[in-house]
Amino acid sequence: MTVPAFGSPARRRSASPVARGLAARLRPFAVVALVVPVMGVPLWLVVVTAAKSQGEALSPDLSPPAEWRLWENLAQVWQQGEVPMAFLGSLLVVAPSVVLVLTFGSMASWILARRAGRLNAVLYALAISGIVLPPAVVTIVLLLRQLGLAGSPAGMIGVYVGIYLSTVIFFVTGFVRTVPLSLEEAARMDGAGPVRVFFSVILPLLRPVLATATILICLYVWNDVFYAFFVVGGRLDTLPLNLFQVANAGLYLNNWHLIFAYIILMSLPLLIVFAIAQRRIISGITGGAVK
Repeated sequence: MTVPAFGSPARRRSASPVARGLAARLRPFAVVALVVPVMGVPLWLVVVTAAKSQGEALSPDLSPPAEWRLWENLAQVWQQGEVPMAFLGSLLVVAPSVVLVLTFGSMASWILARRAGRLNAVLYALAISGIVLPPAVVTIVLLLRQLGLAGSPAGMIGVYVGIYLSTVIFFVTGFVRTVPLSLEEAARMDGAGPVRVFFSVILPLLRPVLATATILICLYVWNDVFYAFFVVGGRLDTLPLNLFQVANAGLYLNNWHLIFAYIILMSLPLLIVFAIAQRRIISGITGGAVK
């Protein structure tokens, strides 16, 4: 009769379920321990600084305020910082930009995913090259002046669509390839044309990945200062541009509590969008990774 040696395959197989169970129990605690310092500390710093008085907020730190003045500071920023007009300006630029870039990007992804060949591979490479190749700001401004769109919301929307179209194509093309071709063939047999096939068959199946792309594009466009400053600066106020202007004007000079309160107001719409679409965002990320 032989006794299994220590560390033999039989011993390892018997201990494996226990180890996996322990790892599964410890995984949530490890994730929380990692997320709290990375996300919790900056969030706490923003909230407590926005809730302090001017004297307490001169040197921002993690200590709580002696008296919470969050609502008072938010109301002061809302009234003095011209937040409603800046919010409408951001909405005027962000909403059409997101709708157009998702629509055009999805259409292009559908064509690129369904057609094979060297030319198609080259077109796909060119389409996603915008992710790593930064656009030239001077060239963009000069081109918009030639087209008569400089300083207009339409010009800013066109810039955002051109910049982030590559991101949408990169996300959606791989997802479209997982959609069974038989669905499109069945729709064509019923008499549907290409436009109806796309909007009735393909587009509804892209909701998870489009939700992921939506939050990313909203995040990029909503917080953009650089391109907005050169294209529409001084002609249209967005929330980041308005914060930049009132800070330069001295309204928020050394008033860190008002600056952080403005940041909270500026972030609320994105938090609402993320809260509504979080399930589709997570399924879109995991679906794209698996497929």
